[in-house]
Amino acid sequence: MFKKVLLSLIVLLVVIVAAAAFVVWRYPMAVFNWKNRRALASAGFSEHTIESRAGTQTVWEKGSGQILILLHGAGDNAGSFAQVAPEFVSRYHVVVPDLAGHAESAPADGPLSIQSMLDGLDAVINARSGGQPVILVGNSLGAWIATVYANQYPERVDRIVATGGGPLRGERNDLAQLPATREQAARIFEAVMDRGSPKPPGFVLDDIVRQAQSGPMKRMSESNDMEHFLLDGRLQGFQVPVDLVWGESDQLVPLAYARRMQEAMPATRLTIIPRCGHVPQQECPSSYATILKNTLKMQPPAPRRPQESKKSKPS
Repeated sequence: MFKKVLLSLIVLLVVIVAAAAFVVWRYPMAVFNWKNRRALASAGFSEHTIESRAGTQTVWEKGSGQILILLHGAGDNAGSFAQVAPEFVSRYHVVVPDLAGHAESAPADGPLSIQSMLDGLDAVINARSGGQPVILVGNSLGAWIATVYANQYPERVDRIVATGGGPLRGERNDLAQLPATREQAARIFEAVMDRGSPKPPGFVLDDIVRQAQSGPMKRMSESNDMEHFLLDGRLQGFQVPVDLVWGESDQLVPLAYARRMQEAMPATRLTIIPRCGHVPQQECPSSYATILKNTLKMQPPAPRRPQESKKSKPS
């Protein structure tokens, strides 16, 4: 009897392991995202919902003090900051939303507009800020949303830290299309990550291709309002100070883009992260957290005086 029970348990264990391996192989990005979100929960972040014009928004939050909002990139989710967000809860009330149309935040289907993401962020700020200006830290799409929001409501934003993104037209049109093959996905990863970082295996690239055909990035491509929120030539009067914290190895949104931002906006400062790419909160979280801490401890960048060259060297 004991042997039969033991054999049954072994068979069950083998089945469970095989099923888990299949899920990881077939849906690696879903597993990765689940792991990151569980890491936020393990670090003591609590999950809440906030109603907005875009629908119900999901946020993770912890800490007390000034509101520090961390905004992820396109196709990502709040778990993107799981390794960085806990570093700031002793000084700030850290709020990490799923941008509208991403992960657990509405809308769940249909074209995904920039306006819906601005509406979601506006609801989060109104619900959590108590009328006090907040700090916005954005990566990629999150940096775009942060700068557009601050341009519309400068009185609600104390300062911005933008990483790998902004409201200007992109530099790499050759990488702007959604990947349809493993080879195209690999090309994007080569542009996104430092050469010394581990490259994703083929089954991960295949999952990225699958998601690209139906996920938030595909839905964004179906929206007709993206051009409206590009601010080329309209940033001279931008009122909020901006720190640009950029991965040295980012070729998707390269340093040339950051320098265009620096020239276009009146109060900016550029800090470069060595040997790091487009998504530093995941590729080099320790370096990014340290630089972000030091950046926020400094006074915000002051507006350039008229005699100062726009092409001055970055700090």
